[in-house]
Amino acid sequence: MVENKKSRSYRDLEVWKLAISFVKDIYQATERFPANENYGLTQQIRRAAVSIPSNIAEGQVRNSSREFNHFLAIALGSAAELETQLIIAKEINYLTIEGLKLLLNNLEIIMKMIKRLSITIKG
Repeated sequence: MVENKKSRSYRDLEVWKLAISFVKDIYQATERFPANENYGLTQQIRRAAVSIPSNIAEGQVRNSSREFNHFLAIALGSAAELETQLIIAKEINYLTIEGLKLLLNNLEIIMKMIKRLSITIKG
């Protein structure tokens, strides 16, 4: 039996699960940032990371594919914002090149999954 797309929960989406795991990685990475960044770059990076699975979830519970796609676009925007912030963190030596590469690789996987989901929803 084929499952109705609307009956699925966002918690069933692999991209949402991966994005949740990625948020934990971001929190761990930013724990090593200087304390004076708690209300600056650290907070911006964490907010952008949290925004990704949050928008996936919000979009999935909406009543239309159009709205879901809108929230997926917001999640992609947050991912691009996060990518920029991580590069800045590396440039000011808050992240190592290895740490940056790992985070950006995982973020790229999430972004590709969001794009594929968006294409699937558009039908």
